[in-house]
Amino acid sequence: MEQLKLNLDQIKAFVTESELLDLQEETIKCLKILEDRTGEGNDFTGWQDLPSTIAPELIEDINSTARSMHESMDAVVVIGIGGSYLGARAIISALSHQFMAQAGDHKDPLILFAGHNIGEDYIYELLEVLDKKEYGIVVISKSGTTTEPALAFRIIKNHLEAKYGKENAAGRIIAITDKQKGALRTLADRSGYKTFVIPDDTGGRFSALTPVGLLPVAAAGFNINELIRGALAMENATYSSIPFKENPATLYAAARNSLYRKGWKIEILANYDSRMVYFSEWWKQLFAESEGKNLKGIFLASVTYTTDLHSMGQYIQEGERSVFETVLSIASQSKQVLVPVDQEDLDELNYLSGKSINHVNKMAELGTLLAHVDGGVPNIHLEIPALNEYYLGALIYFFEKACAISGYMLGINPFNQPGVEAYKKNMFALLEKPGFEEETRKLKDRLS
Repeated sequence: MEQLKLNLDQIKAFVTESELLDLQEETIKCLKILEDRTGEGNDFTGWQDLPSTIAPELIEDINSTARSMHESMDAVVVIGIGGSYLGARAIISALSHQFMAQAGDHKDPLILFAGHNIGEDYIYELLEVLDKKEYGIVVISKSGTTTEPALAFRIIKNHLEAKYGKENAAGRIIAITDKQKGALRTLADRSGYKTFVIPDDTGGRFSALTPVGLLPVAAAGFNINELIRGALAMENATYSSIPFKENPATLYAAARNSLYRKGWKIEILANYDSRMVYFSEWWKQLFAESEGKNLKGIFLASVTYTTDLHSMGQYIQEGERSVFETVLSIASQSKQVLVPVDQEDLDELNYLSGKSINHVNKMAELGTLLAHVDGGVPNIHLEIPALNEYYLGALIYFFEKACAISGYMLGINPFNQPGVEAYKKNMFALLEKPGFEEETRKLKDRLS
């Protein structure tokens, strides 16, 4: 089956082919470090062979659990933050009917999300919805003590137990957590929750193809077997044994790092399909949390065209020349709407009559790419044939592999996130959490 297409033609005016080839040895070396597990953070590189090693028994267990949820629930609350929810949300949003909630005739459970923010109105309004739903919870956390999901789980679990009784509620809770340790593991074992394991060697932002992503996606009614099959095809296409110019992961890593070293410090992921908004959010977390360290790294942003051509498009076209775009394109749509003829033609659109909306969108995409390149904005172009489970699996694995290679090219550990802890220390001190007395005193003095 045809795979992802990577086109670097629109960066040639900014990075020559010889300059790109100059990075070949470095890029392949970084890929081999990843494969050999000899680089920094190597204990979190288990995701790279996950598509080829995931046990069929695990896949069947996930699918069986999802079928049980379909039988007893019309809503599932997925509780998690960062990589513990974004992968699932990206896939589900990309594959779902965009007006499913309004249509009200869906056969699969609604997938609702919590624990990714600290919004009082958000939680209150979610509980209002859950009052009217037959629902269950999928709670995702290695530790069980991360503030945002732990708060949401405490509140929603209390609501679930009040609605169904403690014993019945336990049968509606699934915990995806550490195999042996942590608060959530302890609670799950004591309460008899169904559990799945987050692999020790896979960090949150690389966990979309573990039960963290697979169970919510299966619960939403989508085919996780195809998701894994697509990821496996991309795994096979991105080994270090694949020639540099035929390996999309090495080419993408080399292209973005070459641009970065020449002064393009901001990468914008541009898509032309509103279903990809949360995929863009997943992509931003993957790369930003992996690369933004030691005062290094490309700054990540995203846009959805053509909507954002009427806002961010102005800056991209004529603003400071520090931006390059990675355009994520979907070759074909599953549905078709044709532009009708209008006898009066007051809107002057009859020249489009008989053409599909997708054709109009594709011409907007091509026109924008040419305009931005002419304006001094390098464009990397990625295309998948269609938006389905197979190609999303391939795309997820592609970005994960390229991100890891790119991180090693920057000379950093792509698999830790020490900066994420800084805000937590201050927040705990301001909330006067036990054990933070000294930090509390210092912050009160600073703020007085």
